[in-house]
Amino acid sequence: MDKIYKTPKSSRITISELMLPSHSNFSGKIHGGYILSLMDQIAFACASKFSGTYCVTASVDTVDFLNPIEIGELVTLKASVNYVGNSSMVIGIRVTAENIQTRKIKHCNSSYFTMVAKDDAGKNVSVPRLTLTTAEEVRRFCDSLRRIRSKKEHKEQEELFDHTSLDMLQEIQNMDIKIHL
Repeated sequence: MDKIYKTPKSSRITISELMLPSHSNFSGKIHGGYILSLMDQIAFACASKFSGTYCVTASVDTVDFLNPIEIGELVTLKASVNYVGNSSMVIGIRVTAENIQTRKIKHCNSSYFTMVAKDDAGKNVSVPRLTLTTAEEVRRFCDSLRRIRSKKEHKEQEELFDHTSLDMLQEIQNMDIKIHL
């Protein structure tokens, strides 16, 4: 069977939504959880568009909330496939908010969602391969490779980590933390 190749451009999705009072927390800022929900939706749409299948969220890399989003601002999320594995895809997402009166745009956060393509029975299915056509696409692909390798190294270190070691217990004591078991 011939492999299918697609460009990251073929996966691009943009959504915009006006932030309403119902999306806010008690301090009048937009709930981070609401933004995460929008990010999950666009990651699903992007991965499904690229793969032509139903996709599920496997993991979410760090989400740092860089700037608060205000009621009345227009939030725009942009997503594209940055990396593909056998059945997985790394979706890069950028979130901005625009004050519709001043037209000032601020970067609010970026994140990377790993999505997995599934068939109707819930089994993993292969996704199209990537054709990278710009230096920016190559950079994003390589950044994804670096993050994947870093996550694997971190997981290996966690498996070896011993929270009962004398060094660790001494470090806890030096932090003025009491342990009562």
